[in-house]
Amino acid sequence: MDMFIKILFLVIFFAVMIGVGIYCRKQATDVNGFVLGNRSVGPWLTAFAFGTSYFSAVIFVGYAGQFGWRFGMASTWIGLGNAFIGSLLAWNVLGRRTRVMTQHLNSATMPDFFAKRYDSTALKIAASVIIFIFLIPYTASLYNGLSRLFEMAFGIPYTYCVIAMAVLTGVYVVLGGYMATAINDFIQGIIMLVGIVAVIIAVMNVNGGLTETIAKLSQESATTAAGTEFQGAYTSFFGPDILSLIGVVILTSLGTWGLPQMVQKFYAIKSEKSISTGTIVSTIFAIIVAGGCYFLGGFGRLFGEMGADGKPVGGYDSVIPTMLETLSPVLIGIVVILVLSASMSTLSSLVLTSSSVLTIDFIDPVFCKKNGMAEKKKLLSIRILIVFFIAVSAIIAIIQASSPVLFISQMMGVSWGALAGAFLAPFLYGLYMKRVPKAAVWINFVLGIGISLASFICNLSGVKFDNAVLEYFKSPINAGMLAMILGLVITPIITLIAPAKDKERVEGIFSCYNKKVTVSSKKSIIEEEAPLPAAAAPAKAQQTTKMTGKTTAKTKAKNNKKRK
Repeated sequence: MDMFIKILFLVIFFAVMIGVGIYCRKQATDVNGFVLGNRSVGPWLTAFAFGTSYFSAVIFVGYAGQFGWRFGMASTWIGLGNAFIGSLLAWNVLGRRTRVMTQHLNSATMPDFFAKRYDSTALKIAASVIIFIFLIPYTASLYNGLSRLFEMAFGIPYTYCVIAMAVLTGVYVVLGGYMATAINDFIQGIIMLVGIVAVIIAVMNVNGGLTETIAKLSQESATTAAGTEFQGAYTSFFGPDILSLIGVVILTSLGTWGLPQMVQKFYAIKSEKSISTGTIVSTIFAIIVAGGCYFLGGFGRLFGEMGADGKPVGGYDSVIPTMLETLSPVLIGIVVILVLSASMSTLSSLVLTSSSVLTIDFIDPVFCKKNGMAEKKKLLSIRILIVFFIAVSAIIAIIQASSPVLFISQMMGVSWGALAGAFLAPFLYGLYMKRVPKAAVWINFVLGIGISLASFICNLSGVKFDNAVLEYFKSPINAGMLAMILGLVITPIITLIAPAKDKERVEGIFSCYNKKVTVSSKKSIIEEEAPLPAAAAPAKAQQTTKMTGKTTAKTKAKNNKKRK
């Protein structure tokens, strides 16, 4: 009976996902519809697409397990950082300006934005190659977290789990494109919200409730440095290692500003209202899902067994599955669907981004220089590449499962660090600063990739540094944080030394923020002015307000007063 309930949940879930893919086929008949949903996606779908692409099995199983074990309850700060920096601030700083400028440039991808904003096809090709290379390990990490839960719940071998998830995701993305992904993200997001709340309540009850659970965790000791121990570190405000905690918060929160699969959600926003609603919805979603995941992971030490090296037996990725083994069959079924939802939503976003970028920004400009690819060929190419990316990432995931070198968070850390380090500063400053030269973009590309690869090689080879600073930045998480911060600092300096010379072209790009649009007084409120003298009052008075990237602005008011 228990197994029947779990299988029933899966069958219903799979049927809904495939049904949505079939339903959305009509809206995926051209590249714009397939990749951006014709830029007509409403606020709730956009907000949930943003949130579900943000949080996956990597968060629930990998990051929550590892950082919950390392920082205890203080790992909740990571989830709050994701909510307020990675969601709330990202929507306010990037949302509107991204939507306005990308539509003005007729840009469908981040590499295409770089090409048109900085007038360089070479930048587009380089960015597309970076995305192609570094999204694959991120994609592969999604299977790992999910499949560990499937093995725990159903006893199904890892390989079969990977194949099933790959096939299902490929079907609905190939059929319906971005719109199918957005609708499924909404459904999956609802499941994630309900699931995480239910799981937290159930896990706390295992130890007698929240108070008793915290009391038990406070008895755990933590070592912050050699020879230094203190009690209750895992229930303290900032945990046993505040510097490492800050690195994780910055990478996982600010890093989303430079991830192409996240930023591209802003391209598809439908209207001004969608931005306001989307900001609120995505922030609340992040508080519940991310905050809940890391809060739950903070109690991992009460369920996992610690080895001689201070790490959990079975690795960090085993912490959350071990914690969930104590739940009822119904709750385990809910958890499986929860993590399946989180993984598939992120996977669909990643493969759609990778395939569209490779087709539009690499294959088309490099191999079809003369006439360009026809619309149908582009669409076919994107669909073929979706299958290719899913297959490659699944193969890597199966191979990686037998290797103890890289666990989930390491794979994700390398990808996030390289992509965010390379793209964050050029994209952010490209939306706000007119004088940024293309040389600054190239330097960011080199820094982001160089620092992340150096960290990856050091970890792979097992190099140990005597210098505490070098040892700190050897971590993929901290290396990614360093790459982002350096980019944000160096780019304005380069701009001051060697500003862009093509002022007229750049002025034309930024003119999109000053475009005047006529709206009704229902949509825009103007300040009341003192009435004009009757003799001087014109029959019609027109008031115009400059648009600065916020709300549109040209209103007409009528004055029908007559002298009596």
